[in-house]
Amino acid sequence: MVYRKLFQRTELYIFGAIVLLSILIQARSGQFFTNNNLVDLTRSMVIPALFSIGALMVIVSGGIDVSFTAVASLAMYMTTSILLPGDYSGTVLLPYVMGALFGLVMGLLNGVLIAWFHFPTLVVTLGTSSLFIGIMQGVLGAHEIPVPESMRRHGQAYLFKVYNSVLNLGSEMPVTVFILLGILILVFILLRYTMLGRGIFAIGGDEVSAQRAGFNIIGIKMFIYGFVGAVAGIAGIARASMIRNCHPTNLNGMEMTVIAAVVLGGARVTGGLGTLTGAILGIALMTIMSNSLILIGVPTYWQKVFTGAIIIIGTGVSAYRSGGGTFMRGRKKSPGAHAAAGGQITE
Repeated sequence: MVYRKLFQRTELYIFGAIVLLSILIQARSGQFFTNNNLVDLTRSMVIPALFSIGALMVIVSGGIDVSFTAVASLAMYMTTSILLPGDYSGTVLLPYVMGALFGLVMGLLNGVLIAWFHFPTLVVTLGTSSLFIGIMQGVLGAHEIPVPESMRRHGQAYLFKVYNSVLNLGSEMPVTVFILLGILILVFILLRYTMLGRGIFAIGGDEVSAQRAGFNIIGIKMFIYGFVGAVAGIAGIARASMIRNCHPTNLNGMEMTVIAAVVLGGARVTGGLGTLTGAILGIALMTIMSNSLILIGVPTYWQKVFTGAIIIIGTGVSAYRSGGGTFMRGRKKSPGAHAAAGGQITE
């Protein structure tokens, strides 16, 4: 029984795909398992992984958010624009707090429209994404600017440095991995051990059942979108610090890769099912494909082809495994009803 459940888990197959792809790239290039490549892959994962945490919470709750990159960009640009004229050189905590607060406000705007007015999440976040980008580019006249000294020092800080003598390349592990680990632990505890986390899964599985079970639907949705906005703001500050400048458009398009990775990791697009492990494994697979396909001679423009294929395949597999549509009618208990009754959904 234990082995049967193990082989039913999406995470196992994603992990297997990562292992096989890594071995293939290593066999063709001989460079995949070098220390600098592994550090570079980890560095490339930090920002998408931060986004994936918020995207998972939204998808599990039954929604689709495509505005988090616009939130991150605007929060990053507003924070940098405020601090740069005075060449702020204090603790980096202030930029992170400002970015999180700007993101929180924008996320709560999504929450109000979705929770109070019951607008579709995809429509709302498409609209607010356009709104935030328009404010940044039109009202603020956004253009590439340097970051303040404190963010520059933060971006240059690293845990350790590795060196590849064959390629004469060095790579640094950024301290921002601690931000990712901290938010991962926080959200893991929230989803697994709190009634708020159980409510997130419950409204994604069956909102009516969750409401009858006593969950505060409006409050939970406001928390989700506010929290996702705050995490996006933090991710924006981390991104600007790591690349040491504030570019208003360099996050554009990342939302589709992140959503694809979360769905590929086993999150059900209709809500009620998903794990942080699956989301991070999905991000790892997408990052390897994005950064390492060139090592085996695959042109970089094929990345979009693979991303689109993964969205279609991942969504199809998710729908099939959930027993929806014509595959199975009325045979499975709703995950949301299960959560409302006290069952455990996430791991």
